[in-house]
Formats: sequence, structure tokens, C-alpha cells
Amino acid sequence: MKILFFVSSMNAGGAERVAASLANAWVQQGDEVCLVPTHLGTESSFYHLDERVQFQPLKDSLSWFPPFLTPVRKLRSIRQLHDRFEPDVVVSFLTNVNVNVLMALRGVSTPVIVCERTNPVVSRSADKRLQSLRTKLYPKATRVVVQTQDAAHAFAAAEPNLGDLAVIPNPIPPVLASLPLAAEVEKKTNCKLVAMGRLVPAKQFDQLIQVFGLLAEEFPEWTLHIHGEGPERENLQRRAELVGCKDKVFFPGRTEEPWRVLAEAQLFVLTSAYEGFPNVLLEAMTLGLPCVTVDCPSGPKEISNNGRDASLVLPDNEQALRRALSELMIDPRLRGVLGQRAAASVRERYGMAAILDHWDLVFRQAGLVNIKQEKT
Repeated sequence: MKILFFVSSMNAGGAERVAASLANAWVQQGDEVCLVPTHLGTESSFYHLDERVQFQPLKDSLSWFPPFLTPVRKLRSIRQLHDRFEPDVVVSFLTNVNVNVLMALRGVSTPVIVCERTNPVVSRSADKRLQSLRTKLYPKATRVVVQTQDAAHAFAAAEPNLGDLAVIPNPIPPVLASLPLAAEVEKKTNCKLVAMGRLVPAKQFDQLIQVFGLLAEEFPEWTLHIHGEGPERENLQRRAELVGCKDKVFFPGRTEEPWRVLAEAQLFVLTSAYEGFPNVLLEAMTLGLPCVTVDCPSGPKEISNNGRDASLVLPDNEQALRRALSELMIDPRLRGVLGQRAAASVRERYGMAAILDHWDLVFRQAGLVNIKQEKT
């Protein structure tokens, strides 16, 4: 099968990593994939691509045009790439790319599958103009894909003309699935509680610091490490001082080795007000790290298996968060049991083979051949 795959860029982002993982998996199972980043500043991929993936930055198809004509030229180039590649199916990631692809490919018979990479109802990534275009154009897609059931229910209620939404979660990166589980060691000193994300209000790290401040005296061997960068750094550092934890709360910045950081921790926590699909939670659980997560929209409830594979707490409830952290900080055996259960569960549910099965079903529902029968 020939898959024409549009993404925004191929920089170091979550959607880009998923795009690379899927493109690699599809060519490895015998499909032909042309991966097209539409961002005009993209020349290469941050993530490794199989040599069989045809990498075609959209900028390479654009001749020089006055800046005010660039959007029109981009649409023409998307259509020209489609006509030249003659795909069986078009897959598109991210709202702005989806809108452009649907405009460019009006009238073609090729199935077009557009994928939201956030929860569209709670995300702030699309402005009013883009939201309006999404409302008009998404019903023209063959299928709309979101990452979680929470997002599907909310989006369907907000946009009733979309038809049946498909839910396909992110896969575990294959390289991560091949790593050994983090070994739980009963430590009396230097126990690390780790959080990761942009230092922005939506991650609610201020609440995390407040709760950790209440636990610090009871658990003097524990430190909190918040990895990431963003505009809230100074405010968060001041908050750590105010709760008396200046020497126990650390801000190491953005890490290029998140899996190593997670593997060296004893406990992971996610406190976001909302998520699209929290990859870092999935990755921590994959490594066998016990996790505490707020039940925010959307993703934690599903990834944690309704709280069976990670400790799931109510949003905006500092007492519940404190209690959940305390139960795991005090008990290394409980951490080990929860981490092992988490790893077994997510590796089965979110492994690449399981995610490709989801995609095969969507392709069949889009009117394509029965892929599994064709391969056998």
C-alpha cells in the first residue's frame, strides 16, 4: 500500500516522533511511505527514518514566490505531490496541516485520514480562524482520528458533523520497548521524584511543588526534579523557596535523554490541567517506573487502565495527590509491584503491533483492501 504522510515539521516533538515511528513501521511491513513535512523551515528529520521512507520536505517542491502567495503555492505543491506519488491513502497530522491537506486535495478520490494530536476541545493550539476552518473541512475527511476516548467523546459533542471518530493512541517508541525495566532498589537516600514538561501554567507544577513541600519533612531522603524549560521557571523557583524546599526541588532544564532520567528515578508524577496524550506518562510506565497521575483530560485514565496500573487522582485535589505520593514514597515494595504491572500492561496495549492493528482497521473502514489478508 502507498501511504502519503503529511506532518508539520520533523523537529524534536511528540507528534514528529510518532510520525517517524509509524513511517518506519509501515515500510518495514512492506508499505511504501512518502513522508512530507509541510513546515517550510524543515530540511531534515530529528528522528531516525528507515532508508526506505521517502522523505520529501514540501519546501523542496516550492519555487520562489512573493510571501503573500506562499499559502497558495503550498496548496498547489501538496496537490502536485499527491498526483505524482499516486497514494492509496493520505494520512495527515496536526490541525493546521490537516486543514491545508483537505483544501489542497478537494475533489480527489483518495481516502484522506486527518489526525488530531491534542484533545481539540481543551487544547489552545488552534486559534478561532483555524477552529472555523476545521469545522468546515473535517467533515470532508474520510476519517478523523483522535488519540483517546475522552477526546473522541468531547470532540464529537462539539463537532457533531464529523461522523464516527477513530481512536488510535500513540505507540511506544520501538527503541523504548526494547529497553530493560527500571529496577526498583530500596534506597534510604537520594530518592528521586521526577516530573517532565514545559514550564507553563497548564502543567501545574506549582501545585506539585506545594504538595511536595508538605511531604518534604516526612520524607527527607526524597528530592523533586522537574525537567523542562519555559516561562514559568522563575515563578516555580520562587514557589520552591516559599515552601522551604529550595535545596530539594531542582530544575535541570530540558533533557535530551528522558528515558535515562526516568530509568534513574524512583517515582514519576504528572499534574497537568489537560493533555492531548501524555507520552511521558506512557514512557515512564513502559520502563516500569511507578507513576502518580492526575485524571485530567485526556489520556491518563486510559493509559493508567482506570487507575489499575498507575495511581490516578482527582484533578485540583492537593490532599489526594499528597496521599498518593506518600503511599508510594514510603513503600518501595509497592513501587516495585506497581511499576512491574504498569510495564506489562502498557507494553501489551501500546506496543507497535497493537497500534498498527488499529491503523489497519481504520484503513479497511476507509475502503481500502483488507491489509492483513493481502499480506498473507
